[in-house]
Amino acid sequence: MRRMNLAAVAPEAYQAVLGLENHVRENLDHTVLELVKLRASMLNGCAFCVDMHSRDALAAGESSRRLFAVAAWREAPFFDERERTALALTDAVTRLGEHGVPDEVWDAAAKVWSERELADLILAIATINVWNRIVISTRTAPPTEV
Repeated sequence: MRRMNLAAVAPEAYQAVLGLENHVRENLDHTVLELVKLRASMLNGCAFCVDMHSRDALAAGESSRRLFAVAAWREAPFFDERERTALALTDAVTRLGEHGVPDEVWDAAAKVWSERELADLILAIATINVWNRIVISTRTAPPTEV
């Protein structure tokens, strides 16, 4: 059962997070953005976001094969270098441990993404992690009908 509708209880804060969401939607490649959102949501165990971003990506023309492979992206041959570095950075930032993002992950991403693109990628990863934490803590379930 849903604990709270955060948008109703704290609308200004919700709008601030939505502002970040809108920024990354406007500034990051849509395909990469959906892969990043899906991967972080899988790592965080956010059923609502896994459902939403899978459906959004399919509607945008992404293949189900690639979407399923996000769970095992390191072994899957379906992703290009930019997508792979985005997924690696997503893993590192989402699982942010005691030592932060490893240099090899950062350096690989910095080789194929411009500094501005990398900034937007970090913002996208941070934003989906915020959404995951909001949705999981408030127990927002995915819709049963779509």
